[in-house]
Amino acid sequence: MLRTLLGWAVEFENDDEPRGMMQAAAYGFFIMLSYYILRAVRDEIAAADRGNLQILWTVVFLVMVAAVQAYSWVATRYPRGVFVPAANRFFIACLVGFWAALQLLPEATFIWIDRVFYVWTSVFALFVVTVFWGLVADCFTNDQGKRLFGFIAIGASVGGIVGSTLTAALATQVPVFTLLLISCLPLEIASWCARALHRGFGTGDVRVSGEAEKPLAGDALSGMKAVFRSPYLLGIASFIALMTFASTILYFAQSDLVYEAMTDRGERRAFLARIDLVVNTLTILLEVYLTARIIKWFGVAVTLAIVPVAVAGGFLALGLWPTLWTLVVVQVLYRAGRYGLAKPAREVLFTVLPREEKYKSKAFIDAAVYRGGDLVSGWIYAGLAFLGLTVGPIALIAVPAGVLWAVVSVRVGRSGEVRAAELAGEGGSTTTMSV
Repeated sequence: MLRTLLGWAVEFENDDEPRGMMQAAAYGFFIMLSYYILRAVRDEIAAADRGNLQILWTVVFLVMVAAVQAYSWVATRYPRGVFVPAANRFFIACLVGFWAALQLLPEATFIWIDRVFYVWTSVFALFVVTVFWGLVADCFTNDQGKRLFGFIAIGASVGGIVGSTLTAALATQVPVFTLLLISCLPLEIASWCARALHRGFGTGDVRVSGEAEKPLAGDALSGMKAVFRSPYLLGIASFIALMTFASTILYFAQSDLVYEAMTDRGERRAFLARIDLVVNTLTILLEVYLTARIIKWFGVAVTLAIVPVAVAGGFLALGLWPTLWTLVVVQVLYRAGRYGLAKPAREVLFTVLPREEKYKSKAFIDAAVYRGGDLVSGWIYAGLAFLGLTVGPIALIAVPAGVLWAVVSVRVGRSGEVRAAELAGEGGSTTTMSV
């Protein structure tokens, strides 16, 4: 029935694919529902404490590096059916801790709770998404990724819409600690979805000798070492680093312009949540109607390059017209393209890697490299602002980075397509459903 209902939007090759795709989409839905309840809270803290953002991002990077090593250590001792849900439940425990702190500690400590929460949410945002896509890349082949990842990403986008809508409605009506508790429920449901996906799907070497029920090979540092040994993984890392530069410039510009335009913190949360709502709506339209088709027609390399080219144009526009509404338009288009096109295409790159690299190297790239890029980019923005440059000139300086990002996108995309062709020739694209 699922194959019949969804066949107009997705090309299925067997009757098992719809069920696995829907399980993965549900997992993404609940992960992003939880995150988008928290996102506006985090971004409002950034606007209120904008003078310390680069310091906070330095702390985020250091915490992220430690978190990746801890995660890799756990992954070498427990199978994916254990460590994936455990990662989500660790964050639930943290949210309950923040709720207790806001309830029990004096108001004078709230500024420090805000800062710790900002660091924690920045780690949470990347980590749960990285773990989600690592499991998905482990459960589907490269060919399936090209056909199904766009639809799987729809689940995440719908979750973002629901979370944004909920936060926009509640931000000025309920205390912030209530939002923290609300976000725990979808995170727990996501853990159950991950468990169901783990039990249902296996690809490539995962189906041999019960591989999915075994811990990963290597040690806590093996994923990081693999990145520096592999030109392909270094290419993906370069893609992430340039993407974070673009994201950081737009994020800091957003914090500056929103802070100048609005004084009420609840108003800022609601405004930022509405931006999230528009982004996720556009993202879904891309994922439903265009993503899989663009990947099929033009390949992964061209799909990856579309957003960087658009970003270069967006920086140019923001440099010439540095207003809040110019920023909003550029930010919405950039984030919709990044989530709707670049994200599914980027995750296809990981389907051609061994299991250890899908989890450990991916975690290092998506988390530590991402936050390292944030760190460097944040200090670059702060340094340029210290020299007296405003949003407009900084945006113009960032234009060449968008061009370089497009070049890297094409190169790493073509490398992934070559690897996929080699695997297909070896018969490595077979997928089975476990009983």
